[in-house]
Amino acid sequence: MKYTKLTYFLLLLLVVSACKKGNDSTVTTETHTDPNGFTYETVTNDPTGLRLYTLDNGLKVYLSRNTDEPKIQTFIPVRAGSVYDPADNTGLAHYLEHMVFKGTDEIGTQDWEKEKVLLQEISDLYEAHKKETDSVKKRAIYRKIDSVSQEASKISIANEYDKMVSSLGAEGTNAWTWNEETVYVNKIPSNGLDKWLRLESERFSQLVLRLFHTELEAVYEEFNRAQDSDSRKEYYELFRLLFPKHPYGQQPTIGVSEHLKNPSMEAIHDYFNTYYVPNNMAVVLVGDLEFDETIKKVNDAFGDFKPKEVTYPERPKEDSITAPVENEVFGPEAARVSLAYRTPGIGTEGEKYITLIDMILNNSEAGLIDLNLNQQQKLQRAGCSPTFQNDYGYHRFYGYPKSDQSLEEVKELLLGQIEKVKKGEFDEWMLDAVINDLKLSQIRQYENASAVAYAYVNAFVHFQDWGEEVKKLDELRKISKQELVNYANEFYKDNYAVVYKRQGEAKNLVKVENPKITPIQLNRDKQSEFIQAFNEIEIPNLKPQHIDYEEAIKETKTNAGLEVSYIENEINDLAELNIIFDMGKDNDKKLEHAIGYMEYMGTDKYAPDELKKEFYKLGVNYGVRTGNDRSYVYVSGLSENLDKGLALLEHLWSNAVADQETYDKYVQNIGKRREDTKASKSRILWSGLMSYGQYGENSRLRDIFTIEELKAIDPQELVDIFKDLKNYKQRIFYYGNDLEGAVAALDEKHNIQEELVEYPENKVYLEKETGGHVYFVDYDMVQSEMLFLAKGETFDPKKMAASSLFNTYFGSGLSSIVFQEIRESKSLAYSAFAAYSNASEERKPNYTYAYIGTQANKMPQAVEAMMELMTNMPEAQEQFEAAKESTLKKLAADRINRQRIFWQYESLKKRGLTEDNRQAMYDEIKKMTFEDLQTFFNENIKGETYDVMVVGNKNDVDMEALKKLGEVEEIDLDYLFNYEKPKPLKP
Repeated sequence: MKYTKLTYFLLLLLVVSACKKGNDSTVTTETHTDPNGFTYETVTNDPTGLRLYTLDNGLKVYLSRNTDEPKIQTFIPVRAGSVYDPADNTGLAHYLEHMVFKGTDEIGTQDWEKEKVLLQEISDLYEAHKKETDSVKKRAIYRKIDSVSQEASKISIANEYDKMVSSLGAEGTNAWTWNEETVYVNKIPSNGLDKWLRLESERFSQLVLRLFHTELEAVYEEFNRAQDSDSRKEYYELFRLLFPKHPYGQQPTIGVSEHLKNPSMEAIHDYFNTYYVPNNMAVVLVGDLEFDETIKKVNDAFGDFKPKEVTYPERPKEDSITAPVENEVFGPEAARVSLAYRTPGIGTEGEKYITLIDMILNNSEAGLIDLNLNQQQKLQRAGCSPTFQNDYGYHRFYGYPKSDQSLEEVKELLLGQIEKVKKGEFDEWMLDAVINDLKLSQIRQYENASAVAYAYVNAFVHFQDWGEEVKKLDELRKISKQELVNYANEFYKDNYAVVYKRQGEAKNLVKVENPKITPIQLNRDKQSEFIQAFNEIEIPNLKPQHIDYEEAIKETKTNAGLEVSYIENEINDLAELNIIFDMGKDNDKKLEHAIGYMEYMGTDKYAPDELKKEFYKLGVNYGVRTGNDRSYVYVSGLSENLDKGLALLEHLWSNAVADQETYDKYVQNIGKRREDTKASKSRILWSGLMSYGQYGENSRLRDIFTIEELKAIDPQELVDIFKDLKNYKQRIFYYGNDLEGAVAALDEKHNIQEELVEYPENKVYLEKETGGHVYFVDYDMVQSEMLFLAKGETFDPKKMAASSLFNTYFGSGLSSIVFQEIRESKSLAYSAFAAYSNASEERKPNYTYAYIGTQANKMPQAVEAMMELMTNMPEAQEQFEAAKESTLKKLAADRINRQRIFWQYESLKKRGLTEDNRQAMYDEIKKMTFEDLQTFFNENIKGETYDVMVVGNKNDVDMEALKKLGEVEEIDLDYLFNYEKPKPLKP
């Protein structure tokens, strides 16, 4: 079973009551003044503890404290998304997002006075290029742009921002742009706040469009990735139908091809100057911080920014949809249907009703779609979710067909569930249940600093008062079932849009001729004065936290002698109980299907859907899952209900009933999932080809039952395997605050036989040697994707420190050597990375791998660039020091809390380790020099021979170039996954 979409349910009662002790549920906004004279707002009964400041220049500052780890989640949102793009310059907001990483007049330059002259010349050339209609003259102007850009790159210094933020130990450095916002992201160690503020205040002080034409090519690669994504095409078409006038539907965030080909640096500057002003921005900080000193620091960093009046372009109003509007898109991925209603925007009364209706329909456990469609296997799978934006929103439904179903049939099944809501055909208790589900999900969310920070971003971007957000769930409780039914009948009519995503040849793809880009200078050995001063700023040290696992994980036993490991939950009344079996699919190939079929089993007392309802009523989440060598049976919820949930699970475990019709549908769905897997390029590359590269024909992935073999299995045999699981050796992990109650529940409910059975012998899958092979799968796509794989030596914990530093320096992140060389300098790929991967188990081999995603016609050059790097690692001493500092700071700030302590210990034991090795890694990295890293590279990376896995369009890929990498073997997908056991295609 999976966790709910917005998890759990009535379990929440104790949590809610605990939160409300000593106060009422009234939500009011109060104003305060801190000792430094800064005023801020708080909201009563706010579980996040927000302090919302507004600086004199209008900048909003959202602060919240969470000390689970010495880190701060940072967001800088700007109300500047694609709806504000000029209609003749779409993609502008998104492209600007990329350019904000390029530096300022102080960051990223050796001589600003000289560089700015060349940048102005490039800007003028782009304006001429945009106006020119003669293709020959346009190409001539572009050649001039490339030439001047090469000169400018000799003065610039690439990736200085990334180097600095990486040196802080930042994680998740990135940004996103969507309809209404652009948001910049970092998660930093808390001791780096001062330096981060210094860096960000400089970063947003002005825009410098350096290294413009190479980044433009990277954006075009991103555009191509969107063309290769059927889900993107499906969404674009759905938005176009829902919003025929509004920019939501008419201006894709990535932009249209023609506008990307003809950018204007002047327009991008104008956009930045218009919207990137303090009264249109916010700083969001959630984590290990002190309020009074933090707001003073933020004000020192951003308080001098000058505000401007911001006028947003007026967006058109949409006419009502009075009859269904439909269209279709084509592509190689699995067929599906998307159906959506245009809704009112965020903060409206309609948002409340639609939120509740969505949960009544699909809460992942007991919703109408969950029980009537998914549980009964009337289609492959289905669901729904709402999204609310400033002007409008949409309530989207999706469905994947079974092998014998049309998309039109799936659409009717979805509409049928909406009709049930309109008729009030749902249980009375569901309304309170889903509100409590939402509440508990919110409580869980607000334990996580990143989730809290994102909630603040969402409120800021959508002009939402935080007090209104805090009381939103209380407002939902006031809605009666009849009011909900009335709203459903008023709203859900023939006012929807439908997109049929059919399998077939993709249409209207834009194939772009490669511009001739001269690789720019990276100047790794250069530093601006800013970064030199930045590196001299001293910050307090953090030290790695060492966990004594024997002390942290307590042990006891049940009356029956089962070992119980436990960790106390000191945060709330939630608990989870895991029954662990050290056996999995490797021990019994049928176990996977016994577990999978369990999802659809009923008992002698409950039909399958009734059983789901009983668990949902209890507010307990339950499930069974199996891996290669372990299986888990679990229940989770409030401590007070855990015994009831365990009793219900034990009832299912002991009294499950086989049903042939249900099993036949289960097998049919497996067949359809296999067809869908063959249509997914990511599954083909990262699952199919990766496994084939590691194991060849003798992989777990290929060691499966055929559909005919599955059909021949008696479902009673699977039920018996599931029931018999209880008779094998097992151990328990409990996380909660009532150990005595949990053990008592196990003693009373979990009845086991006196002598537990030893595990069956596990099957061993041996890795093959790599090198000299190219495995190719033909796929209808614009880009091509390549994975290089080399088998290394057996896992050795002594290599963990060096490999961690190597990955940071060489292959992972925006400031890595691979990213800089292949994307930043040569514009050969949108995505490129490499890593030395340590095995997750002792006596298993490590692997080196590298990835490139690029246009098919760039592939030979991209491969050549990657192979050169994998043979000769460039030396950049300053970059090495930054990577070393980053790795050390990430280790120092890493915290393993709560139930993660147990699961981390389980992972360590699989590697043959029994002690926390982070301190040892930290100490080793601290002593490392570049010469040590070079030795690691020479011994583990250099000279490796690779198997190369390629997914691409055979008509576009240079097959002769692939032959230079090894013997090319074009692989049939049924052979790759062993679905029908055909032979491989010949080259």
